[in-house]
Amino acid sequence: MFAQILRRHGNYQDCVTDVEAAWVAFAEFLQLDIDGLDPTPDSDADGFIIQWGRRSWSDNRLVLAFTRQLAIADVGAHVDPYRQPELWQLDLAMAFDDEDDLVGLDRLDVQDTGFKFAPTGPLRAAALSATWAETQRHGPIRAAWIATPASSGLSFECVC
Repeated sequence: MFAQILRRHGNYQDCVTDVEAAWVAFAEFLQLDIDGLDPTPDSDADGFIIQWGRRSWSDNRLVLAFTRQLAIADVGAHVDPYRQPELWQLDLAMAFDDEDDLVGLDRLDVQDTGFKFAPTGPLRAAALSATWAETQRHGPIRAAWIATPASSGLSFECVC
Protein backbone atom coordinates (compact mmCIF):
# COMPACT_ATOMS: atom_id res chain seq x y z
CA MET A 1 0.00 0.00 0.00
CA PHE A 2 2.82 2.43 0.87
CA ALA A 3 4.52 1.80 -2.48
CA GLN A 4 1.25 2.77 -4.23
CA ILE A 5 0.93 5.97 -2.19
CA LEU A 6 4.58 6.76 -2.88
CA ARG A 7 3.97 6.41 -6.65
CA ARG A 8 0.96 8.75 -6.42
CA HIS A 9 3.38 11.32 -5.00
CA GLY A 10 5.82 10.93 -7.90
CA ASN A 11 8.34 8.54 -6.34
CA TYR A 12 9.20 4.87 -6.62
CA GLN A 13 10.46 2.78 -3.72
CA ASP A 14 13.77 2.03 -5.44
CA CYS A 15 14.19 5.50 -6.95
CA VAL A 16 13.07 8.27 -4.59
CA THR A 17 13.91 11.61 -6.17
CA ASP A 18 11.96 13.94 -3.88
CA VAL A 19 12.37 13.40 -0.13
CA GLU A 20 9.66 15.95 0.74
CA ALA A 21 7.14 14.15 -1.49
CA ALA A 22 8.21 10.83 0.07
CA TRP A 23 7.54 12.35 3.51
CA VAL A 24 4.07 13.49 2.43
CA ALA A 25 3.38 9.96 1.13
CA PHE A 26 4.70 8.45 4.37
CA ALA A 27 2.47 10.77 6.43
CA GLU A 28 -0.53 9.69 4.34
CA PHE A 29 0.38 6.02 4.84
CA LEU A 30 0.71 6.56 8.59
CA GLN A 31 -2.92 7.69 8.73
CA LEU A 32 -4.15 4.32 7.42
CA ASP A 33 -5.54 2.02 10.10
CA ILE A 34 -4.02 -1.47 10.03
CA ASP A 35 -6.03 -4.58 10.93
CA GLY A 36 -4.56 -7.29 13.14
CA LEU A 37 -2.52 -5.12 15.47
CA ASP A 38 -2.00 -5.98 19.13
CA PRO A 39 -5.19 -4.82 20.92
CA THR A 40 -3.54 -4.67 24.36
CA PRO A 41 -4.04 -1.20 25.86
CA ASP A 42 -0.85 0.88 25.75
CA SER A 43 0.85 -1.76 23.59
CA ASP A 44 2.50 0.74 21.24
CA ALA A 45 1.13 -1.38 18.41
CA ASP A 46 1.53 1.26 15.70
CA GLY A 47 4.26 3.86 15.66
CA PHE A 48 6.79 5.66 13.53
CA ILE A 49 10.34 6.96 13.72
CA ILE A 50 12.73 8.92 11.52
CA GLN A 51 16.36 7.78 11.61
CA TRP A 52 19.57 9.06 10.04
CA GLY A 53 23.27 8.38 9.97
CA ARG A 54 25.86 6.43 8.00
CA ARG A 55 25.10 2.76 7.38
CA SER A 56 27.42 -0.03 6.23
CA TRP A 57 24.65 -1.75 4.25
CA SER A 58 24.35 1.36 2.05
CA ASP A 59 28.01 1.33 0.96
CA ASN A 60 28.69 3.53 4.00
CA ARG A 61 26.52 6.30 2.57
CA LEU A 62 24.51 8.73 4.64
CA VAL A 63 20.95 7.49 5.16
CA LEU A 64 17.62 9.08 6.05
CA ALA A 65 14.90 6.52 6.86
CA PHE A 66 11.16 6.76 7.49
CA THR A 67 9.96 3.74 9.50
CA ARG A 68 6.54 2.50 10.62
CA GLN A 69 6.56 -0.19 13.30
CA LEU A 70 3.62 -2.52 13.84
CA ALA A 71 2.98 -5.02 16.65
CA ILE A 72 1.10 -7.86 14.96
CA ALA A 73 -1.26 -9.77 17.27
CA ASP A 74 -2.29 -13.41 17.15
CA VAL A 75 1.00 -14.77 15.89
CA GLY A 76 1.89 -18.19 17.19
CA ALA A 77 0.06 -20.58 19.46
CA HIS A 78 -3.03 -19.08 21.08
CA VAL A 79 -2.60 -21.27 24.15
CA ASP A 80 0.68 -19.62 25.18
CA PRO A 81 -0.19 -17.02 27.85
CA TYR A 82 3.28 -15.44 27.48
CA ARG A 83 3.22 -14.90 23.75
CA GLN A 84 4.23 -11.48 22.57
CA PRO A 85 3.17 -9.78 19.36
CA GLU A 86 5.67 -9.79 16.52
CA LEU A 87 7.21 -6.43 15.68
CA TRP A 88 7.36 -5.61 11.99
CA GLN A 89 8.89 -2.54 10.40
CA LEU A 90 8.19 -0.97 7.05
CA ASP A 91 11.27 1.11 6.26
CA LEU A 92 11.91 3.56 3.43
CA ALA A 93 15.67 4.13 3.48
CA MET A 94 17.16 6.85 1.28
CA ALA A 95 20.95 6.90 0.85
CA PHE A 96 22.91 10.01 -0.12
CA ASP A 97 26.34 10.64 -1.53
CA ASP A 98 28.56 12.83 0.63
CA GLU A 99 27.81 16.46 -0.14
CA ASP A 100 28.99 19.55 1.72
CA ASP A 101 25.48 20.32 3.02
CA LEU A 102 25.09 16.80 4.40
CA VAL A 103 28.36 16.76 6.32
CA GLY A 104 27.66 15.99 9.94
CA LEU A 105 24.45 14.01 9.40
CA ASP A 106 26.21 11.00 10.90
CA ARG A 107 27.69 13.01 13.78
CA LEU A 108 24.61 14.69 15.26
CA ASP A 109 23.95 14.24 18.98
CA VAL A 110 20.88 12.14 18.12
CA GLN A 111 20.37 9.58 15.36
CA ASP A 112 16.57 9.40 15.40
CA THR A 113 13.40 11.08 16.60
CA GLY A 114 12.37 8.30 18.94
CA PHE A 115 9.22 6.29 18.31
CA LYS A 116 5.90 8.12 18.29
CA PHE A 117 2.78 6.05 18.99
CA ALA A 118 -0.04 8.57 18.61
CA PRO A 119 -3.25 7.03 17.22
CA THR A 120 -4.28 7.73 13.64
CA GLY A 121 -6.27 10.90 13.09
CA PRO A 122 -5.63 14.34 14.55
CA LEU A 123 -3.24 13.09 17.24
CA ARG A 124 -1.08 11.31 14.66
CA ALA A 125 -1.17 14.41 12.42
CA ALA A 126 0.06 16.51 15.34
CA ALA A 127 2.82 13.98 16.11
CA LEU A 128 3.89 14.00 12.45
CA SER A 129 4.04 17.78 12.42
CA ALA A 130 6.04 17.91 15.65
CA THR A 131 8.42 15.20 14.41
CA TRP A 132 9.02 17.02 11.13
CA ALA A 133 9.74 20.24 13.06
CA GLU A 134 12.15 18.35 15.33
CA THR A 135 14.15 17.09 12.34
CA GLN A 136 14.29 20.52 10.73
CA ARG A 137 16.24 21.93 13.68
CA HIS A 138 19.33 20.11 12.35
CA GLY A 139 21.02 21.63 9.28
CA PRO A 140 22.24 18.31 7.81
CA ILE A 141 18.76 16.78 8.08
CA ARG A 142 17.21 19.84 6.43
CA ALA A 143 19.79 19.42 3.66
CA ALA A 144 18.91 15.74 3.23
CA TRP A 145 15.22 16.67 3.05
CA ILE A 146 15.89 18.74 -0.09
CA ALA A 147 18.70 16.62 -1.61
CA THR A 148 18.20 13.90 -4.21
CA PRO A 149 18.99 10.46 -2.81
CA ALA A 150 21.61 8.37 -4.65
CA SER A 151 19.49 5.28 -3.96
CA SER A 152 16.49 4.16 -1.95
CA GLY A 153 14.75 1.00 -0.91
CA LEU A 154 11.60 -0.16 0.82
CA SER A 155 11.65 -3.12 3.18
CA PHE A 156 9.11 -4.85 5.39
CA GLU A 157 10.56 -7.27 7.91
CA CYS A 158 10.10 -8.80 11.33
CA VAL A 159 12.46 -7.15 13.82
CA CYS A 160 11.60 -9.13 16.95
